Amino acid sequence: MIEGQPFAVFQPFIDTATGRIAGVEALARLRDEHGQEHSAGPLFADPKTPPTALRRLDRQVREDALMRFHEAPKDWFLSLNISPRWISRLRPAQPLPSLIQLQRSGIDPTRIVFEITELGGASQRLPQVVARYREAGARIAIDDFGAGYSQLDRVLALQPDILKLDMRLFQEAARGGPSGEVVKALAQMAEKTGCWIIAEGVETDAELNFALECGARYVQGFLFARPERELFASDAFVGRVARLRENYVHHKLSERARLVSLRQQLAELMGELKNWAESGAAADSLRAPDNYPWLLRIYQCDRHGTQITPNLEWHDQHWQTDGRYLGHNWSWRPYFYQLLAEGWEERRLTLSSTYRDATSNQYCLTAGQFIDNGRRLLLVDIDAAGL
Repeated sequence: MIEGQPFAVFQPFIDTATGRIAGVEALARLRDEHGQEHSAGPLFADPKTPPTALRRLDRQVREDALMRFHEAPKDWFLSLNISPRWISRLRPAQPLPSLIQLQRSGIDPTRIVFEITELGGASQRLPQVVARYREAGARIAIDDFGAGYSQLDRVLALQPDILKLDMRLFQEAARGGPSGEVVKALAQMAEKTGCWIIAEGVETDAELNFALECGARYVQGFLFARPERELFASDAFVGRVARLRENYVHHKLSERARLVSLRQQLAELMGELKNWAESGAAADSLRAPDNYPWLLRIYQCDRHGTQITPNLEWHDQHWQTDGRYLGHNWSWRPYFYQLLAEGWEERRLTLSSTYRDATSNQYCLTAGQFIDNGRRLLLVDIDAAGL
């Protein structure tokens, strides 16, 4: 027995391009005898809650959301959560309760997104059920993408229209570190498979910036609105989104300015190193790199990517050599063949994207330039954190 009156509240999805509300997610609430409202989420997560009571609650909330969605602008979509636990209890070819409710509501199915949750417990019938949702005209989203269970196979099997990044993973990634690269990779994968990305749990300016960096089509979170019974106006957040987006652009332009400054410093450093390398002078004839605090190491490779000199690193006020990587071929590494491809024809200074070095575990960039009439490649590794 679940105590309280169930009803739906709505949290908006904000279109990052326009700042307008593109749709809402329906979330379950209960109103107790004192008129207080409580999230029904803990009930769905509690294994002690009777499944029959949960299904009844789920359908009541969905019914309320569909009826109230008639008040929404015609260009909005409604996202409804669907648990595979319910799907696993359906008989083969049984009419889908959610589609029956949708038909009864009179809402255009193309305005509905069925958001599949708890993919770790999904039934084998899930792809067939998802196909029936699509046949009805609805779109499919996968919730909490990147969390817990490996979901790549689910993406391939269900081919969703939308991926919602897991909120905890997203918020951790927005603070930087390895998880940031993981989330960016997930976002890139989604883009390549034709999915739109939703970043949920956006609560700070930094999290919005990270969502924009990931290419999120929509954002959702307390930075804009908490779930509410009443629907917001479509343009309620346009001004705020515009200001935040402008701040993000200024931030990225500042990053670009720092990169331009780095390139100027690199050109100066490379000019000095080129003269030193082509003269065959000893390491101790190099100046101290006081103007380049981001410098990690200097080394040379032949034009095929095989390292032909020891690493030179500045430690304890003098240059030290590390010959462990002599003879190693780096041409297979993405940053290296980028340098080979871009630098060979024009003999110009090239700079890689940021990557994580496998040996030092640092985030790095590598700058390179061909010297000695193209017979050698002079390379500088840069500490990305030092920038």
